[in-house]
Amino acid sequence: MTIIDVAERANVAPITVSRALNDPGTVSPNLRARIEAAVEELGYMPNRHAGSLASAMSPVVPLIVPSLSNAVFLEVIRGAQTVLESEGFQLLLGNTDYDIGREEKLMQTLLGWSPAGAIISGLRHSEGTLSMLRRWGGPCVEIMESGTPNIDMNVGLSHEAAGAAMARHLLSRGYRRVGFVGTRLDLDYRAAKRLAGFAATLDQAGVELAFVERLEKPSTVRLGGWTLKHVLSTYPNAEATFYANDDLAVGAILEAQRLSVRIPEDMAVAGFNGLTIGNEVTPRLTTIVSPRLTMGRRAAEMLVARIRGEPVPQRIRDIGFRLLAQEST
Repeated sequence: MTIIDVAERANVAPITVSRALNDPGTVSPNLRARIEAAVEELGYMPNRHAGSLASAMSPVVPLIVPSLSNAVFLEVIRGAQTVLESEGFQLLLGNTDYDIGREEKLMQTLLGWSPAGAIISGLRHSEGTLSMLRRWGGPCVEIMESGTPNIDMNVGLSHEAAGAAMARHLLSRGYRRVGFVGTRLDLDYRAAKRLAGFAATLDQAGVELAFVERLEKPSTVRLGGWTLKHVLSTYPNAEATFYANDDLAVGAILEAQRLSVRIPEDMAVAGFNGLTIGNEVTPRLTTIVSPRLTMGRRAAEMLVARIRGEPVPQRIRDIGFRLLAQEST
């Protein structure tokens, strides 16, 4: 698609489309809305390098993650950056805040820079994003989870399996009244997958999931502290809580110290991610360690191979996880 196609669809001159895309304030809201609708309908991606590069490919690689404040994704970024920079590429970062609509807009912008390849978090995307990536046809790696279908390549872990592993661990320790606490599970669907694997494994063992707390606030250590008080007062018979991430779980342990609640005697606590802070609290946190640095490196290595036209024999890679059993359970 070209700017002329957009102009024809919006019934305006090509120069008007150009002004709307590059200097929106010079175009009336009415015209701008028509042009934006045509751009979206046609899937037009402006080539930001068309006027300055002879090559159709630039040495940048977009990496789109759900958060830039979460240490989990910072490690993934570091792993990818190490490999890509050593091969002469530069990362172009995008943050979706777990919003697939925002992801679509970011992808449209970033693909306009004619990237060499792309790395994108998750396997769930809008139809618009999928359509853009298929039309673009460049090397792309989806990360953070393993599964199908894939756009091109995939490296990650099974979140259902991670949830199942934690359920088996808590059952092996004798806990039967166990629950789950997570935040924004409609957006953080990988946490929802862990919940599904956790609940299914308990059910297979004949144990009913005692409670599920679905919070709408972003995960923080402070929120984790509040949830401990809430769980203790709302579910007084509960024995163990599997938190969607380590931030929440660490907050629960710190709050337990303030309340003189014994962990794990009064309440066992487990998390997910394997952040270093889990080893700095007392008792140390039982968690599932996701290989984030390795994930970033593997994704970048696969991408570089495809950019060079080299074969990638294993395009879907489940790099697994490790259950770290410590004193909190």
